[in-house]
Amino acid sequence: MNILEKIVANKKLEIARSKATIGIGDLEKSFDLKRKTISLHKALIDGTTSGIIAEFKRKSPSKGIINDQVRPEIVTKGYADAGAVGLSVLTDLDFFGGNFDDFRAARLANPTTAMLRKDFMIDEYQLYEAKALGADVILLIAACLKPNEVMNLGKKARQMDMEVLLEVHDAQELNQTLCEYVNIVGVNNRNLKTFETRIQTSMELANKIPDDFAKISESGLENMATILKLREVGYHGFLIGETFMKTANPASTMKELLTL
Repeated sequence: MNILEKIVANKKLEIARSKATIGIGDLEKSFDLKRKTISLHKALIDGTTSGIIAEFKRKSPSKGIINDQVRPEIVTKGYADAGAVGLSVLTDLDFFGGNFDDFRAARLANPTTAMLRKDFMIDEYQLYEAKALGADVILLIAACLKPNEVMNLGKKARQMDMEVLLEVHDAQELNQTLCEYVNIVGVNNRNLKTFETRIQTSMELANKIPDDFAKISESGLENMATILKLREVGYHGFLIGETFMKTANPASTMKELLTL
Protein backbone atom coordinates (compact mmCIF):
# COMPACT_ATOMS: atom_id res chain seq x y z
CA MET A 1 0.00 0.00 0.00
CA ASN A 2 1.53 3.34 -1.07
CA ILE A 3 1.22 6.59 0.90
CA LEU A 4 -1.79 7.84 -1.05
CA GLU A 5 -3.65 4.57 -0.53
CA LYS A 6 -2.95 4.76 3.21
CA ILE A 7 -4.24 8.34 3.35
CA VAL A 8 -7.44 7.47 1.47
CA ALA A 9 -8.10 4.39 3.61
CA ASN A 10 -7.70 6.51 6.73
CA LYS A 11 -9.90 9.23 5.25
CA LYS A 12 -12.76 6.77 4.75
CA LEU A 13 -12.64 5.86 8.44
CA GLU A 14 -12.48 9.54 9.39
CA ILE A 15 -15.53 10.38 7.26
CA ALA A 16 -17.51 7.49 8.73
CA ARG A 17 -16.80 8.78 12.25
CA SER A 18 -17.80 12.30 11.26
CA LYS A 19 -21.06 11.15 9.68
CA ALA A 20 -21.96 9.30 12.87
CA THR A 21 -21.41 12.49 14.87
CA ILE A 22 -22.67 15.35 12.69
CA GLY A 23 -25.40 14.95 10.08
CA ILE A 24 -25.55 16.82 6.78
CA GLY A 25 -28.60 18.69 8.06
CA ASP A 26 -26.56 20.04 10.97
CA LEU A 27 -23.78 21.11 8.62
CA GLU A 28 -26.30 22.90 6.40
CA LYS A 29 -27.57 24.87 9.39
CA SER A 30 -24.10 26.31 9.85
CA PHE A 31 -23.79 27.62 6.27
CA ASP A 32 -23.30 31.37 6.09
CA LEU A 33 -25.93 32.10 3.47
CA LYS A 34 -25.06 35.81 3.39
CA ARG A 35 -21.46 35.16 2.40
CA LYS A 36 -20.63 35.28 -1.31
CA THR A 37 -18.08 32.88 -2.76
CA ILE A 38 -14.79 34.57 -3.67
CA SER A 39 -13.66 33.41 -7.11
CA LEU A 40 -10.11 32.11 -7.17
CA HIS A 41 -10.51 31.34 -10.86
CA LYS A 42 -11.31 34.97 -11.67
CA ALA A 43 -8.43 36.26 -9.56
CA LEU A 44 -5.98 33.91 -11.27
CA ILE A 45 -6.91 34.71 -14.86
CA ASP A 46 -6.99 38.43 -14.08
CA GLY A 47 -3.29 38.54 -14.90
CA THR A 48 -2.43 41.42 -12.57
CA THR A 49 -1.96 39.42 -9.36
CA SER A 50 1.03 37.54 -7.95
CA GLY A 51 -0.64 34.23 -8.81
CA ILE A 52 0.64 32.83 -5.51
CA ILE A 53 -1.72 30.52 -3.64
CA ALA A 54 0.04 30.39 -0.30
CA GLU A 55 -0.43 27.34 1.88
CA PHE A 56 -0.59 26.76 5.61
CA LYS A 57 0.75 23.26 6.27
CA ARG A 58 2.17 21.97 9.56
CA LYS A 59 3.65 18.69 8.33
CA SER A 60 3.66 16.18 5.48
CA PRO A 61 4.04 12.38 5.19
CA SER A 62 7.37 12.76 3.40
CA LYS A 63 8.98 15.53 5.47
CA GLY A 64 7.40 15.08 8.89
CA ILE A 65 7.01 18.26 10.95
CA ILE A 66 7.60 21.31 8.76
CA ASN A 67 6.50 24.06 11.14
CA ASP A 68 4.21 23.60 14.13
CA GLN A 69 5.25 26.80 15.91
CA VAL A 70 3.06 29.28 14.01
CA ARG A 71 -0.62 30.23 14.07
CA PRO A 72 -2.84 29.95 10.98
CA GLU A 73 -4.53 33.32 11.38
CA ILE A 74 -1.20 35.14 11.62
CA VAL A 75 0.52 33.28 8.80
CA THR A 76 -2.40 33.47 6.36
CA LYS A 77 -3.09 37.15 7.06
CA GLY A 78 0.60 37.77 6.43
CA TYR A 79 0.34 35.85 3.15
CA ALA A 80 -2.65 37.93 2.04
CA ASP A 81 -0.99 41.20 3.02
CA ALA A 82 2.12 40.15 1.05
CA GLY A 83 0.04 39.69 -2.09
CA ALA A 84 -1.24 36.10 -2.13
CA VAL A 85 -4.08 35.72 -4.62
CA GLY A 86 -5.49 32.81 -2.60
CA LEU A 87 -4.92 30.73 0.52
CA SER A 88 -4.73 26.97 0.95
CA VAL A 89 -5.25 25.46 4.39
CA LEU A 90 -4.76 21.77 5.16
CA THR A 91 -7.58 20.15 7.14
CA ASP A 92 -6.19 16.60 7.25
CA LEU A 93 -5.03 15.85 10.80
CA ASP A 94 -3.32 12.47 10.76
CA PHE A 95 -0.92 13.00 7.85
CA PHE A 96 -0.65 16.79 7.57
CA GLY A 97 -1.38 18.05 11.08
CA GLY A 98 -4.26 20.26 9.93
CA ASN A 99 -7.74 20.66 11.35
CA PHE A 100 -10.99 22.58 10.95
CA ASP A 101 -9.98 25.11 13.59
CA ASP A 102 -6.98 26.08 11.43
CA PHE A 103 -9.30 26.77 8.52
CA ARG A 104 -11.82 28.68 10.63
CA ALA A 105 -9.09 30.88 12.10
CA ALA A 106 -7.69 31.62 8.65
CA ARG A 107 -11.18 32.32 7.26
CA LEU A 108 -11.95 34.79 10.04
CA ALA A 109 -8.64 36.58 9.48
CA ASN A 110 -9.08 36.74 5.69
CA PRO A 111 -12.72 37.50 4.83
CA THR A 112 -11.94 38.86 1.35
CA THR A 113 -9.38 36.31 0.10
CA ALA A 114 -10.30 33.12 -1.76
CA MET A 115 -9.63 30.02 0.34
CA LEU A 116 -9.09 26.41 -0.67
CA ARG A 117 -9.93 23.56 1.67
CA LYS A 118 -6.90 21.33 1.06
CA ASP A 119 -7.83 17.74 1.84
CA PHE A 120 -8.45 14.38 0.21
CA MET A 121 -12.04 14.79 -0.92
CA ILE A 122 -13.65 11.46 -1.68
CA ASP A 123 -17.20 11.81 -0.33
CA GLU A 124 -20.02 14.32 -0.86
CA TYR A 125 -20.23 14.74 2.91
CA GLN A 126 -16.88 16.57 2.80
CA LEU A 127 -18.38 19.19 0.48
CA TYR A 128 -20.90 20.08 3.17
CA GLU A 129 -18.04 20.31 5.67
CA ALA A 130 -16.16 22.63 3.30
CA LYS A 131 -19.19 24.87 2.79
CA ALA A 132 -19.76 25.04 6.54
CA LEU A 133 -16.14 26.10 7.02
CA GLY A 134 -16.51 28.90 4.49
CA ALA A 135 -14.37 27.40 1.72
CA ASP A 136 -14.47 29.01 -1.70
CA VAL A 137 -12.67 26.17 -3.48
CA ILE A 138 -12.45 22.42 -2.98
CA LEU A 139 -9.75 20.07 -4.22
CA LEU A 140 -10.38 16.92 -6.25
CA ILE A 141 -7.30 14.75 -6.73
CA ALA A 142 -7.41 12.63 -9.87
CA ALA A 143 -4.99 10.09 -8.41
CA CYS A 144 -7.52 8.97 -5.81
CA LEU A 145 -10.81 9.43 -7.68
CA LYS A 146 -12.50 7.74 -10.63
CA PRO A 147 -13.61 9.97 -13.53
CA ASN A 148 -17.29 9.65 -12.57
CA GLU A 149 -16.44 10.57 -8.97
CA VAL A 150 -14.68 13.73 -10.14
CA MET A 151 -17.73 14.62 -12.23
CA ASN A 152 -20.25 13.93 -9.46
CA LEU A 153 -18.31 15.70 -6.72
CA GLY A 154 -17.49 18.57 -9.05
CA LYS A 155 -21.11 19.01 -10.07
CA LYS A 156 -22.26 19.00 -6.45
CA ALA A 157 -19.57 21.49 -5.42
CA ARG A 158 -20.61 23.88 -8.19
CA GLN A 159 -24.26 23.53 -7.15
CA MET A 160 -23.14 24.55 -3.67
CA ASP A 161 -21.44 27.63 -5.15
CA MET A 162 -17.87 26.46 -4.61
CA GLU A 163 -15.17 26.31 -7.26
CA VAL A 164 -13.33 23.12 -8.14
CA LEU A 165 -9.59 22.64 -8.38
CA LEU A 166 -8.75 19.40 -10.19
CA GLU A 167 -5.26 18.13 -9.40
CA VAL A 168 -3.50 15.92 -11.93
CA HIS A 169 -0.03 14.46 -12.23
CA ASP A 170 0.11 13.20 -15.80
CA ALA A 171 -1.64 13.38 -19.17
CA GLN A 172 -3.68 10.25 -18.53
CA GLU A 173 -5.19 11.68 -15.33
CA LEU A 174 -5.92 14.94 -17.15
CA ASN A 175 -7.61 13.28 -20.11
CA GLN A 176 -9.69 10.93 -17.95
CA THR A 177 -10.96 13.38 -15.34
CA LEU A 178 -11.18 16.88 -16.84
CA CYS A 179 -14.84 17.87 -17.09
CA GLU A 180 -17.19 20.86 -17.29
CA TYR A 181 -17.44 21.24 -13.52
CA VAL A 182 -13.76 22.05 -13.06
CA ASN A 183 -12.67 25.71 -12.76
CA ILE A 184 -8.95 25.32 -12.14
CA VAL A 185 -6.49 22.62 -13.17
CA GLY A 186 -3.51 22.10 -10.91
CA VAL A 187 -0.49 20.10 -12.02
CA ASN A 188 1.18 18.54 -9.00
CA ASN A 189 4.90 18.19 -9.60
CA ARG A 190 4.97 15.75 -6.70
CA ASN A 191 3.82 12.21 -7.42
CA LEU A 192 1.50 11.42 -4.50
CA LYS A 193 2.21 7.72 -4.80
CA THR A 194 6.00 8.02 -4.58
CA PHE A 195 6.42 11.64 -3.39
CA GLU A 196 9.06 12.21 -6.06
CA THR A 197 9.06 15.87 -7.16
CA ARG A 198 9.73 16.92 -10.75
CA ILE A 199 9.06 20.46 -12.05
CA GLN A 200 9.22 19.18 -15.63
CA THR A 201 5.79 17.61 -15.05
CA SER A 202 4.19 21.07 -15.21
CA MET A 203 6.20 22.00 -18.28
CA GLU A 204 5.07 18.86 -20.11
CA LEU A 205 1.37 19.31 -19.33
CA ALA A 206 1.09 23.07 -19.89
CA ASN A 207 -0.17 22.97 -23.47
CA LYS A 208 -2.36 19.92 -22.84
CA ILE A 209 -4.67 21.87 -20.51
CA PRO A 210 -7.37 23.75 -22.48
CA ASP A 211 -7.24 27.53 -22.15
CA ASP A 212 -10.79 27.54 -20.73
CA PHE A 213 -9.32 26.63 -17.35
CA ALA A 214 -7.09 28.56 -14.99
CA LYS A 215 -3.81 26.64 -14.77
CA ILE A 216 -1.70 26.32 -11.65
CA SER A 217 1.51 24.49 -10.81
CA GLU A 218 1.93 22.84 -7.41
CA SER A 219 4.84 21.56 -5.30
CA GLY A 220 8.59 22.06 -5.52
CA LEU A 221 8.37 25.76 -6.41
CA GLU A 222 11.27 27.42 -4.62
CA ASN A 223 12.38 30.43 -6.65
CA MET A 224 11.11 33.18 -8.92
CA ALA A 225 13.08 31.86 -11.91
CA THR A 226 10.95 28.69 -11.90
CA ILE A 227 7.74 30.68 -11.50
CA LEU A 228 8.61 32.97 -14.40
CA LYS A 229 9.43 29.98 -16.59
CA LEU A 230 6.03 28.45 -15.76
CA ARG A 231 4.28 31.74 -16.49
CA GLU A 232 5.86 31.75 -19.93
CA VAL A 233 4.25 28.40 -20.78
CA GLY A 234 0.79 29.48 -19.63
CA TYR A 235 0.43 28.99 -15.88
CA HIS A 236 -1.69 31.55 -14.05
CA GLY A 237 -0.97 30.44 -10.50
CA PHE A 238 1.47 28.70 -8.22
CA LEU A 239 0.54 26.81 -5.07
CA ILE A 240 3.41 27.09 -2.61
CA GLY A 241 3.51 25.78 0.94
CA GLU A 242 6.65 24.06 2.12
CA THR A 243 9.00 26.70 0.68
CA PHE A 244 7.31 29.26 2.94
CA MET A 245 6.32 27.09 5.90
CA LYS A 246 9.80 25.68 6.55
CA THR A 247 10.94 29.15 7.62
CA ALA A 248 10.28 30.96 10.90
CA ASN A 249 8.21 33.65 9.17
CA PRO A 250 6.39 32.15 6.17
CA ALA A 251 4.75 35.41 5.07
CA SER A 252 8.06 37.26 5.13
CA THR A 253 9.61 34.51 3.01
CA MET A 254 6.80 34.86 0.50
CA LYS A 255 7.33 38.62 0.35
CA GLU A 256 11.05 38.12 -0.26
CA LEU A 257 10.31 35.69 -3.10
CA LEU A 258 8.07 38.22 -4.83
CA THR A 259 10.67 40.98 -4.60
CA LEU A 260 13.53 38.95 -6.10
